[in-house]
Amino acid sequence: MTPAETVTAFIVALERKDFDGAIALVADDCEYDNVPMGKVHGPAEIRALLEPMLGAAGSVEWVVYRQAAEGPLVFNERLDRFEMPFGWIDMPVTGVWEVHDGKITLWRDYFDLATYRDQLPTS
Repeated sequence: MTPAETVTAFIVALERKDFDGAIALVADDCEYDNVPMGKVHGPAEIRALLEPMLGAAGSVEWVVYRQAAEGPLVFNERLDRFEMPFGWIDMPVTGVWEVHDGKITLWRDYFDLATYRDQLPTS
């Protein structure tokens, strides 16, 4: 797969909550930087972060509006959507990815934390 195809396959696996399939596309030394929340490293830490977060959602949709790749670098503009018991959370996200030998070695997502918090229930 090309780097762009690898990122797309990773996103599709996460939308299906196929954590085994998604993590199989992550390198052992992968850094996931969920800006502004912090970094985790490696498949086990990435899975430990993603599984409860995505598992709590009834449905997960990551709508990719634009994606561009140059060599091992992939950039995408997305709307990450999570169907929660209280309604949908919609998060505009910009993703920066690096893929080597078919494995994601860097995944950095930029989003506005206040946009997320503003969609949470107040009580």
